[in-house]
Amino acid sequence: MSDAAPLELRGVVRTYRSGGGDLPVLRGADLVLHPGEIVALVAPSGTGKSTLLHLAGLLEKPDGGSVFVAGRDAGALGDGERTAIRRDRIGFVYQFHHLLPEFTALENVVLPQMIAGKPRPQASERARALLESFGLAARVDHLPGKLSGGEQQRVAIARALANAPRVLLADEPTGNLDVGTAAAVFEQLLQTVRAQGVAALIATHNPDLAARMDRTVTLRDGQVAPS
Repeated sequence: MSDAAPLELRGVVRTYRSGGGDLPVLRGADLVLHPGEIVALVAPSGTGKSTLLHLAGLLEKPDGGSVFVAGRDAGALGDGERTAIRRDRIGFVYQFHHLLPEFTALENVVLPQMIAGKPRPQASERARALLESFGLAARVDHLPGKLSGGEQQRVAIARALANAPRVLLADEPTGNLDVGTAAAVFEQLLQTVRAQGVAALIATHNPDLAARMDRTVTLRDGQVAPS
């Protein structure tokens, strides 16, 4: 299904249950991402942004509705197949870089490729090219602790793109950076995502960054709506 959308949510429902009662978060959310499209997700805290990203990234299962990745209904797949899709089709970027501190920048980008079965020489070549595209050619052999915050987040983005995913999901990817660094890192993120034709869903509280994306959506009454 080569013409299928990289990511589609259909009628997704998610309710958290506790001793205090049920907390409905998503109530039939629909969303389609197209190749090369960058969508901003802007909504107040507590409305379900992270939940939506977790469901889109197959980190959680919905209570109702379906999540399709490249035309495949993830709900019909076993845990092993869902893990393979997350590894091969979806890239994740978080507010905090979560780099492995004992590995160099290059090794952090090589590892997910080797886990996916790519030989180390090929993985190293792609990792080096990605890091160079983010202006880190001189920093590939540095440990994360020797990199600035902006450099660490660039490595994290390169790592997310290492396996050439169809979908990139980012949760406040520049939220931990100062304004100037955030703008520079975000510009490189946009350029790389568009160049590779990745469909991206990026949660942000920054209206200036949201305005630079292709469209903006929000969460209203548990559903995805135009912002």
